Amino acid sequence: MSKPSEMSVAEVEDLDSDRSVKPFELFFDLVFVFGFTQVTQLLVHEQSWGGLGQGVLLLAALWLAWQSYAWLGTASNLDEGVVRLAMLVVMGGILTAALAVPNAFGDSAVLFAVAYLFVRLMQVVMFGIAARKMDGLMPAILRFTPSAVGGPTIILVGAVSGVGPLEAWWTAALLLEFGAMFVMGMSGWRVSPGHFSERHGLIFIIALGEAVISIGIGASGLAPNAGVLIPALLGLGVIVALWWTYFDVNALAAERRLVSIVGADRAALARDAYSYIHLPMIVGAIFFSLGVEMTLAHTNDALSTVPAAALCGGLILYLLGQIGFRLRCGGSLAKPRVIAVLVLAAIYGVSGLFTALALLSAVSLVFALLIAYETVAERESRRHIRSHEEATWV
Repeated sequence: MSKPSEMSVAEVEDLDSDRSVKPFELFFDLVFVFGFTQVTQLLVHEQSWGGLGQGVLLLAALWLAWQSYAWLGTASNLDEGVVRLAMLVVMGGILTAALAVPNAFGDSAVLFAVAYLFVRLMQVVMFGIAARKMDGLMPAILRFTPSAVGGPTIILVGAVSGVGPLEAWWTAALLLEFGAMFVMGMSGWRVSPGHFSERHGLIFIIALGEAVISIGIGASGLAPNAGVLIPALLGLGVIVALWWTYFDVNALAAERRLVSIVGADRAALARDAYSYIHLPMIVGAIFFSLGVEMTLAHTNDALSTVPAAALCGGLILYLLGQIGFRLRCGGSLAKPRVIAVLVLAAIYGVSGLFTALALLSAVSLVFALLIAYETVAERESRRHIRSHEEATWV
């Protein structure tokens, strides 16, 4: 392939045909929905800083597994022949790992590790199958395989050996994988821009869906009176704001930026903006789901430290991810979102002085003001992007 460079959309489409996400891929992602749900329930039962840390490790591991198949799906067709059958087998492995999530650092540690290693090994095998039809992909896979197999193997060794805290083994494994992704180089990798962007947008919607489910769980068994409806609607309002701040402009502009470049530059942007920077957004949405569920259970009481940290910290993580996403895709620093992060941090600092309902109301107001300001102050830029008159941010 020629040296990566800035190109018109038409020129890029001639090099790499784009496509939409297929229903089979969404069907495959259902097992990850269950995995995210399991992490949320773990956090509900382990409301401690250690529990939050375990939640981050589990989400990062599930994210790496999902990323493996997102990259596979953007490089090859997963809905045909033996590959489709292999994907259905992989779903069983992911489901097994998800079932083990609540005790992944306890009695089910070995079960999770074995299932997780199986899922990652199958991905390497299917990449090898795809490489037979794509020039230049095999060297990339050979660079990728040691960390893709080594990381899950470290988790398994830690679970089987019982030496030291299992969290330390997980941390080492995840640092190895994320670090290897950064240093191994991206030549040879293929990215279908529309498909890759759409797939990540859909997984983000799944994470938001988990937050909606948490509202339902928090309200279950309670009479639908004002004490339930108000926090439920406020929580939904924040979820809508998360959706708005992602899809209204950022997702569109980022996808066009991805389309505008080719080769290793495109793959590097996909890795940084999607594989890396989307993780804090996903973690933030899951943490918020814990916070809103606890709010519904303790509306008139102050949230304890960890649920309050999940509520405010989750939203801070999300916004930091959004800020980084925009910067990496060629946009300017989103100053209103930086201010929102600082305000949310200040709100968390005094969260013990307010009831859970007041805390949720405060963060809802922050996002309402953020969206209102951006819609007015950046209306020309927003109009250009949404009307396809501008390729990316101005």
